Amino acid sequence: MAAGNNRVEGKVALVTGGASGIGKAIAETLAEQGAEVIVADVAEEAGRAVAKAIGGRFQALDVSDPAAWDAAMASIDRLDVLVNNAGVGGSGGSIEEAGTDDWDRVMAVNGKGVFLGCKAGVAVMKRGNGGSIINMSSIAGLVGAPTLPVYCASKGAVRLLTKSVALHCARKGYGIRCNSVHPSYTDTPMVDRMIDKHHDPERLRTALTGAAPLGRMGAPEDVAGAVLYLASDDSAFVTGTELVVDGGIVSM
Repeated sequence: MAAGNNRVEGKVALVTGGASGIGKAIAETLAEQGAEVIVADVAEEAGRAVAKAIGGRFQALDVSDPAAWDAAMASIDRLDVLVNNAGVGGSGGSIEEAGTDDWDRVMAVNGKGVFLGCKAGVAVMKRGNGGSIINMSSIAGLVGAPTLPVYCASKGAVRLLTKSVALHCARKGYGIRCNSVHPSYTDTPMVDRMIDKHHDPERLRTALTGAAPLGRMGAPEDVAGAVLYLASDDSAFVTGTELVVDGGIVSM
């Protein structure tokens, strides 16, 4: 990494949704920078492969299940960094078309999953020397999208949950920081699936590529670099904030 090596050396990090996409890039980056990484995911085969490749370990975890979080935390004595990255996309459609099944599915992972993760992370970190909780939101948690009401609601919830957790931990003196990261469209399997479902995939891909003033979609490594900053001691005085990784979209 350009900013130097071993920025999280000696830290223990857990990354949810670490089997692919942004989560995989985060796990790889944290491991490269010296952290002991626990790759957590429902995709066991892919998750184990990532963990093996980076010298970490795998933890099966359905983030929407409180019992699964209890089981995961029971095997962890120390946690310095928690990245609540696991997420799903909505099925699309306006508020007139969105259904309650889609709401329940998306909120279970994107909302409840981050809520449970924060609770679990705080419980472990406050027993030690504190730590950094990093919640994956989206630019959809900052600005609206007319055909993504459920996804926007879930990512907006992550944004303000983050601020509440940050203030609580600061006032309690736990030494736990909590921040959110807000990517724009990033070249991941989840975005690929969204494009493939579109009636004109090539047109949508071109539109997404050209949406950012910087002229491209984000790469998973772009988001991983932002997470690395928040995981490291470089951000020791940063809590309750939003780190936007969008190529300039929300500045327009």
